[in-house]
Order: sequence, then structure tokens, then C-alpha cells
Amino acid sequence: MELRPILTTLRRHKTASALIVLEIALSCAIVCNALFLISQRIDRLNAVSGLAEKELVRVQLTGIGRDDNDVALTNTDLAALRALPGVRDATVTNQVPFVNSSWNSSVQMTKDQQQPTLSATTYMADEHFLGTFGLKLIAGRNFTSDELVDWKTFSAPNSKVSLPAVIITKSMADKLFPGQQAVGKSFYSWGDDPLRIVGVVEHLVRPSDQGGEVGHEYSEILPIRTAYTVGGNYVIRVTDPSRRDEVLKAAVETLKRNGPNRIVLADNTMTVEALRAKYYRQDRSMVWLLVAVCIALLVVTALGIVGLASFWVQQRTKQIGVRRALGATRGQVLRYFQTENFLLATLGIVLGMMMAYGINQLLMGKYELPRLPAIYLPVGAVVLWLLGQLSVLGPARRAAAVPPAVATRSV
Repeated sequence: MELRPILTTLRRHKTASALIVLEIALSCAIVCNALFLISQRIDRLNAVSGLAEKELVRVQLTGIGRDDNDVALTNTDLAALRALPGVRDATVTNQVPFVNSSWNSSVQMTKDQQQPTLSATTYMADEHFLGTFGLKLIAGRNFTSDELVDWKTFSAPNSKVSLPAVIITKSMADKLFPGQQAVGKSFYSWGDDPLRIVGVVEHLVRPSDQGGEVGHEYSEILPIRTAYTVGGNYVIRVTDPSRRDEVLKAAVETLKRNGPNRIVLADNTMTVEALRAKYYRQDRSMVWLLVAVCIALLVVTALGIVGLASFWVQQRTKQIGVRRALGATRGQVLRYFQTENFLLATLGIVLGMMMAYGINQLLMGKYELPRLPAIYLPVGAVVLWLLGQLSVLGPARRAAAVPPAVATRSV
């Protein structure tokens, strides 16, 4: 198709053309970045935790007053919980995933290293931890009973107790020992003595999902036997997910009977699946908000294209009639308006891509977001090209239906 008549017409309607180009550019810039943010949030929502989430319930306690017998009370708590019908295993730990706080520690490869290699979250665990959480051990072994250290002994002033073992995640092992077998190697984290790796689990997320795309699975599990007063977290694994509510209710009643000077924190006592849903509630809301913004922008852009194309068809009715009288087919008139829209959309998309890059640079500087992957630019371009062609189709079909007789009518 000859482009000269189209360009001549667009030059005569500079203001209207510029407004459509700007509208398409803004839509392209915002939609590209919004799609990127949506994909990030969805990846975060779907991140693998490593836990048997559907089988886990969490009970959190807090004490009233001083309890010098917390270790013995914790042992009786665990024995009672493991004896409940429908319970597969139970453990106590200092923290659980999907909360807004975590125990973190720097990790060095040598004792005198100035800058840490990474920052890892620290789970304190007994020999029931892996089985209760449903973690998959892909190398090495679990802790043995003689490797466990009591928290009070380890944390006592001037304590000389060292930790004989540690279990880490595959993500952390790959960072510390790329391309190597991690089991049997050591690093420094807690205390002045090296920690020897005895096992590697496939996945275990940080409680507060910190550390970025890579570091969110930098987790270490230490053989420290804690009491309920350290974090207050009892985690119970059920034999059947359908019995979670039943087991949770029985567990709360059991713990209340076993220690009257304690309070069950109801807001934090729930299934781990519900805990995850609560933790990611804002992310889901953000996804829907960004989706609504994208849809609104595309609708406004489509309406702008339809409005402008309809206006131009009305203004050029006699011109279209003349072309039809001179032999132009309906298909040629249709292609004329579609090509005109394609040119405007292409100009707007090119400008929008530059604006999308600029917006991403601003977000990177202000909110530490990662760089916008290049794939989102052609995706945004295709969406807007298709939107433009669909939006102009109605007015273009009306233009193609103008009869040649219109050319003989007086204006």
C-alpha cells in the first residue's frame, strides 16, 4: 500500500495523531513495567517452600512470668502432641516460615574473613525437625541425638560449647561450594568454631522471605534443642490434611492443660497453608491492583483509538466516497485505516519502550527493583499492536462500507 497519502493525512492532523501516539506510549511504558511487577509477585506467591504445607499446623505460645522448668515442660508438651490421634510428628523451633521476622547470621568461609560470603537464616532444630517439616534430604544425613546441644547450655555466658554439625539448603550449598559436594565441608557462622555440614536439604525458605531472588533459600539448620520459650513455635505434622483443624484444636487444648501459665497466640496459631495465605495477602492484592490498572489503561487506549478513527471516518466520508468511485475496493479502504493505525501504534510503542526503560531505572533506584527483562518490551508491543488493530477494525469497516455515490453528494 502507498504510504504517502497516509503520512500526508497524519501531518494534517498533527494534534490528534500526537495525542494517540502519546496515549499508546504511556500505556506501553506502564503496562510493560506492570506486567514485570505482576510476574515478580506471582513468582513470589508460587515460590517453593520445601515444607509439607498441607500437612502442617503451627501453635505459638507465650509465657507469663518466669519458668525455670521450661525444658522439662517442652519435653512433656512434645510427648503429648506426638501422642495425639492423627499426629505424624511434632517439633519445637525458634522460627517458622511465612512470618515477618527471622533469626539471621552472617556466613564466612574463613574465621578471619572481613566481609561475609552471605547472610543465612538460622533454624534451631532437634532430630524431629526434618521429618515434621517434610524437608527433602538430598545429601548427607539428619542429626543424631548425641549432636544435639541444649539452647540454655549453648547460650550461657562464657559458654565453650560448640556445634558439631549443620544442615544447609541446596541453594546455600551451591553458593558456598559451587560445583562441589558440600557434605563434609565447613564454614563459620555461629561462634568461633567451624560448622561441619552433615546434610543438605532441597528447599527451606527464609521465614520473612528476605535475601532477594537468590538468597530467599539461604537457610541453615543448627542442632540446638530449644524450649518453647525460644520463639514459642510448636509445629505439628498430621497424617491426613483433612484432620488439620481437628488436630489443631486438640493440640491447643493439650498445651493449655499441660502448662496453665501460658497463653496461646490465637492470631498466629493456624495451619501453615493459612499462614502462607496470610503472609502473601498483600502480594495477591497488589497483583489484582496491577491487573486492574493494566486493563483500565488498555480500555482507555482502545476507546481513544476508536474515538479518533470514528472521527476521521466521519470527516473523510466524501474523500472515501471519491476513492470508492475511482475503483478502491472495500478491502483497500479497510487496509488504509489499519495501516494508518499501525504506523501510529508503532511510533507510540517505540516511544513507550524508551519510557518503560526510564521508569524501570527510576524504580531500580528508588525501590531496588531488578532490571526490566527485555522480553517484556516485545510482549507489550505485540499487545498494543493487536489492541490497535482490533480497536480500529469497527471504524475501518464502517469506512469500507461507504458507497461510491457519496462522492456525488454536495457537502
